[in-house]
Amino acid sequence: MSRPHAVLIPYPAQGHVTPLLNLAKVLHARGFYVTFVNSEYNHRRLLRSRGEDSLAGLDDFRFETIPDGLPPMENEDVTQDVPALCTSFATHGAALLRDLLARMIDDGRPPVSCVVTDGVMSFAVEVADERGVPALVFWTTSACGFMGYLHFFELIERGFVPLKDESYLTNGYLDTALDWVPGMPRIRLRDFPSFVRTTDRDDVMLNFDGGEAQNAHRAQGVILNTFDAVEQNVVDALRRIFPRVYTVGPLPAFAVTAARAQPELDAIGGNLWKEDASCLRWLDDRQPGSVVYVNFGSITVMSLAHLAEFAWGLARCGRPFLWVIRPDLVAGDKAVLPEEFLAETKDRGIFLSWCPQEQVLGHPATGLFLTHSGWNSTLESMCAGVPMVCWPFFAEQTTNCRYACAEWGIGLEIDSDVRREEVARLVLEATDGEKGKDMRAKATMWKEKAAAAAEAGGTSTLGIDRLVAFLLGGTDDPKS
Repeated sequence: MSRPHAVLIPYPAQGHVTPLLNLAKVLHARGFYVTFVNSEYNHRRLLRSRGEDSLAGLDDFRFETIPDGLPPMENEDVTQDVPALCTSFATHGAALLRDLLARMIDDGRPPVSCVVTDGVMSFAVEVADERGVPALVFWTTSACGFMGYLHFFELIERGFVPLKDESYLTNGYLDTALDWVPGMPRIRLRDFPSFVRTTDRDDVMLNFDGGEAQNAHRAQGVILNTFDAVEQNVVDALRRIFPRVYTVGPLPAFAVTAARAQPELDAIGGNLWKEDASCLRWLDDRQPGSVVYVNFGSITVMSLAHLAEFAWGLARCGRPFLWVIRPDLVAGDKAVLPEEFLAETKDRGIFLSWCPQEQVLGHPATGLFLTHSGWNSTLESMCAGVPMVCWPFFAEQTTNCRYACAEWGIGLEIDSDVRREEVARLVLEATDGEKGKDMRAKATMWKEKAAAAAEAGGTSTLGIDRLVAFLLGGTDDPKS
């Protein structure tokens, strides 16, 4: 019998590449031959950020590429236009993947035995069906975020979306509470992924993400980078909707274990920007729990005015800070900080374009995370026991923020129209106030629960066992 061969296909953005690559490492450590399919654009970015040999892979862990169908860009170190990328892959992705799999037939690899595709790259399910191999979708969102997308079309059918006009964004309508979303009894319209905030029934992302969520029904299972305890009600509800739901998070913990067993996996990484690890030495010289870590992820963009408000809020709070500022963080402009701010904070601030986030969050000096509430960042902060101040930008970041603040007790939300006074107040409340003590205690509790999920016999360890058993033999029972 030939070796099992898994093909993994991430959506080409940092927050999707990272968890799928971690899962690829886990499957490789369980004996799978792995083919990991990047877009050509991201392949070039990875070579620039990690070095020319970084995608050589291993004899049995190979990287392949497919084009994304978009025109060339002047600056290739930015995340591409999200709606255009989604539309292009929805239109051309199946044909591109068919061509790739056909080229792989006679090149010495074992036959493809399963496909794990990003939840928003569901065209791969159709291609896997044609080849007679099982396909599962990996939704890289939180479970609650996925549940939100899953109900986009019902929101439309019930008349909640699209909004009647733009006044509905500010007149209190978004505070409408819904009691019919499974596992999410107190969800408000504003807590749904942000694409519901449109007046256009034909909005690209409303229809794309709503459709991709429904396409999960065509796959043979759903994989989620979460752990049962943190999203129990939503996970239970999803298990009543889908025949197979595998909770396998926090994946970084399993990837570390896989690399211990196979040290050669450690050299395989997916950072699309070059990481600056010098900040770890800077953190070594700071007091435990004193540093505010600021990073708005790989896609968030803001105005120069908002950048300045965050800067002066950090100045006012008086705390040391480590701030990741991507070159493309400011929409249509360079991310230039006020000279007076730089002068005032020169002895307590450090600025980077990208960093090894898990190591920063896990450093004893890091006490608070000012974040966009992307799911990878939220989960990594939780696993490190670090509370958050949240400024969600788009997609299900609004849902994650709601859960971090209202359900898990580890976050405080900043208004979308950020003001320096509020930044300073919330940072100080989270670090020095009574609320901060409670947040730190809850963050420690969730850290322990995340670790327990990844231990032998933990819910996510069992989830990976079940996933592997299904991919190997079509059964969920790892003993059969």
